[in-house]
Order: sequence, then structure tokens, then C-alpha cells
Amino acid sequence: MRPDSIDLADPDEISRFLAEDVGAGDLTSNIVPASTLATAKAITRQTMVFCGRSWFEEVFSILDKAIKIEWCVSDGEMVAAGAELCSLQGPARALLTGERTALNIVQALSATATISRQYADAVAGCNVRILDTRKTIPGLRIAQKYAVRCGGCENHRFGLYDGILIKENHIVSTGSITNAVLLAKASNSGVLVEVEVESLDELTQAIHASADRVLLDNFTLDMLRDAVRDNRGRVDLEASGNVNLENVREIAETGVDFISIGALTKDIKAIDLSMRIRFLN
Repeated sequence: MRPDSIDLADPDEISRFLAEDVGAGDLTSNIVPASTLATAKAITRQTMVFCGRSWFEEVFSILDKAIKIEWCVSDGEMVAAGAELCSLQGPARALLTGERTALNIVQALSATATISRQYADAVAGCNVRILDTRKTIPGLRIAQKYAVRCGGCENHRFGLYDGILIKENHIVSTGSITNAVLLAKASNSGVLVEVEVESLDELTQAIHASADRVLLDNFTLDMLRDAVRDNRGRVDLEASGNVNLENVREIAETGVDFISIGALTKDIKAIDLSMRIRFLN
């Protein structure tokens, strides 16, 4: 099943992220007196679509529940360079310890949300839906898929358990596209059955086999137009492969129903964030 609340951080996951950085203890922050209090502000140095509030909060909740956070932005909001994201107040040690883990998560999720918004804007007005893929950062699958939504795009399958995507190796092992689809349908999994094809002839085979959706892998623009024409609306068509911001609108205008883009999650460049801390005593 797909996660019911993908906008909420998993405490166990965040604990693992903290353990990676803190280990047996934050040796540097331990030189700060335990009684010292501080305030902090998280700042973005780049224009971005913000994402990751729940994950950020969970980091500090685990370290010290005395830390209070006041937000200036919401997930999915476009934020200008130099803007304050939130303010924090509480024990200085916990603020120092959690700073990097919290910022690392937000910088990655905001990067995904930002590039997703760019793709969504690029096809505005077209009757197409932009999808992510399973090409995510290990450990951040659910969080990145949430970030994709914050950016205005949509999710493909979350994993191997909630959708069937028949690729070349599956076809070879079962003997044909028709056999692969029949076997997938016979599994009674109740999920969408999609077939990846590399030619118009394979598209015809997938349509006749009653696939629910066909992924057109690395089709040229002319091939995509031909596929839409030959399909005549019988199955949903998804374009994938070598998609970028320069060509995504042309692909959308061919008439395909979906465009899946691995770059939403795998080719991200982290947003530049910082936290400014002021000690109170």
C-alpha cells in the first residue's frame, strides 16, 4: 500500500539520520555549557520551493522537546533568496547538534520540490501529468515523493509493491508482451499494469494485450506523435527517457497522457541553506 501520510516524517527514519551524524555523542557541542540557551534562524540563500517542515521539526523533537520552532513558510511555498524559513529557541547544545541533519534534509527535499515546480510550469496549459520515478535517494523515497507533490507534479509507483511495470527483461523471460501482461493480470494484484515498449510495433502488441498503460521509452517526437495517433485513446501513454526542461513542453504537446522524469529526484542539486545561532547566556 502507498503511505497514507507522506507529509509526516518517520521518527525512526530521522533517528537513523541523526545516528549517522551524532554517533556516540556530539563531542564539539558538549563543550557548550548544558544550561546555555540560544535562538536560531534558518535562512535560504537561493530562491526555492520550500519542503521538509515535518522532517525538520522531528530532528529537534528527538534531540530536545524543549526546542520551540516558529515557521515563516509552508511546504510548497515559493521562497525568495535570503528569506527566513523559521526561528528556533531552546537549549544551545541541541540546536547545534541538530543543525546539519535538519538542513541536509530540507536542502534535498526543497531541491526536489523546486525542480518539480520548474517542470510543472514548463507544461502549464498542456493536458499532461508529470510523474516521478523510483530513482530516489536511498532512505528518502517517501520524503522525495512528497516533495514532488509540493512542486506540483505527481507520483508514479512508490515501489515494486504497488504497481507492475513490465520491462524488456520481463518480456524476454515470459516469451512475449502478451504473455507478460496475461501473467500480470492473472496475479490479481489489483494494481495498474504498465508495459515499457521501444517501438510502435511493441505498442500495438501492448494495446492488444490490454495493458493499462504503455511507457514509450526514448521515443522521438515523431514517434510519440505516431504513437498517440495509432493508440486512438485506447490506453494511457507515458513518455520517458531523455526528458529535460528544454524539450518537456514539446513532448507534452505530442498528446501523451504522462511524462515520467527521473531527474525530479535523482539529479537534484541541494539548496544552499544556513542556520544563524545567537546565544542568550
